[in-house]
Amino acid sequence: MSKAGRRAGRHPFDDAIVAAKRAQHVPHEFVLEAIASLSPVTRSMFGCLAVYVEEKIVLILRDSRTSPADNGIWLATTVQHHQSLRQEFPRMRSIRVLGKEPTGWQVLPADEEDFEAAALRACQLVLARDARIGKVPKSRSVRPAGPSRRRRRRRPQVRLR
Repeated sequence: MSKAGRRAGRHPFDDAIVAAKRAQHVPHEFVLEAIASLSPVTRSMFGCLAVYVEEKIVLILRDSRTSPADNGIWLATTVQHHQSLRQEFPRMRSIRVLGKEPTGWQVLPADEEDFEAAALRACQLVLARDARIGKVPKSRSVRPAGPSRRRRRRRPQVRLR
């Protein structure tokens, strides 16, 4: 079978999963499967897996062995949406590793009994493009990568007489 024939039945999501698996373990992979029709893009971020749909970051999947308190599905939202989302996700809470102040990020804890049902409900909201979930990340200033980013010492100029 030709290479083109082998790729014919593949979905772009398949490539995203394979790439993510190469990079690291994919926590809560069923979430990616549930939103596969949106062709999510994943990126490694702070030991977690960030999930983007188009230009928005919508979720972060976390399964840390060293600090399991905030494992689960992190929802990208804003403080103004916490109350309405808490009606849908009663066990949703602020992320402890981010400090005591409420942030735009909320977690559906993996250690709760209804975690999978809550995660799938969050996926339904992402699929429905619910405005309460997802943020367009702030753009980074364009800087060259690598050693040229480091501050260079100015060499004294030598004048020849």
